[in-house]
Amino acid sequence: MANTIDKEKAIRGIVSSAVMSYASGFSARHLAEVDNEDGVINMKIHNVFIAALGSEIQYYSALARSLDSSLGNMLERMAISIARLSYTVSQHVEGTLYNEQTDYIAEILEQYKRKENRRTPEISDYKGISNKRGAAHTKRHESDYYLIDEESGMNYLIELKIGGDLDNKKARSEKEALLEQYCILTNQLGEENVKILFATAYNRYGEGKPWTQGRVRQFFCEEELCISRDFWNLVCKSEDGYDIVIDEYKKNAHYINEALDEIKYAYLPHE
Repeated sequence: MANTIDKEKAIRGIVSSAVMSYASGFSARHLAEVDNEDGVINMKIHNVFIAALGSEIQYYSALARSLDSSLGNMLERMAISIARLSYTVSQHVEGTLYNEQTDYIAEILEQYKRKENRRTPEISDYKGISNKRGAAHTKRHESDYYLIDEESGMNYLIELKIGGDLDNKKARSEKEALLEQYCILTNQLGEENVKILFATAYNRYGEGKPWTQGRVRQFFCEEELCISRDFWNLVCKSEDGYDIVIDEYKKNAHYINEALDEIKYAYLPHE
């Protein structure tokens, strides 16, 4: 029980620290750019078509993209910090990859992509892939999240997209990279000890609702999805992980609101 309490306290500490640091940095960056024509907001604030809608719309439309992307980066770093409480965390995979495995991966990915008689992804598509042998080479992959659970021996290869957007042009190559990492690890550890996951920090369809984005479902099966609550519970290694993270984030969100107010005051006309 004490360990559970200590862990929750540590998670909350990471979340609150991440939010406060983000708010401070976000504010400082944009306030420093007030007189900079090449600043993030100033580069977009002179769009006459947006300006015609009013100064507040003009300001928020210029700021929104910066907020969205930088907030996503903060959440990624925060998740890694939380994961380190329970896992060994690496961001690369390196080892032996057999040519026969590479060929097989290319074959099934083409079947996922084709317009007619398209193959629907299933876990069984790559079960047994570590039995393939023959000519081999050494390969290294950078990984979003490679989590090693030292207690269970399970290894998680996670492709994290904060909001779930899987780029049309990159979808195939990103699944290919995950499958190659899967092969490298399973060649060493066995297939029962490695999982591939496509993760998001929140559910764009609403918490608890099915994830139906076509591009993701074209390359990832149901068992590979780790959406919102499932992702935070996994990262925290707790069934209450999502609730703890969201609760603490909400408690500290006022720091971001205060930063936005400071920026707004600096950029918008005021009496």
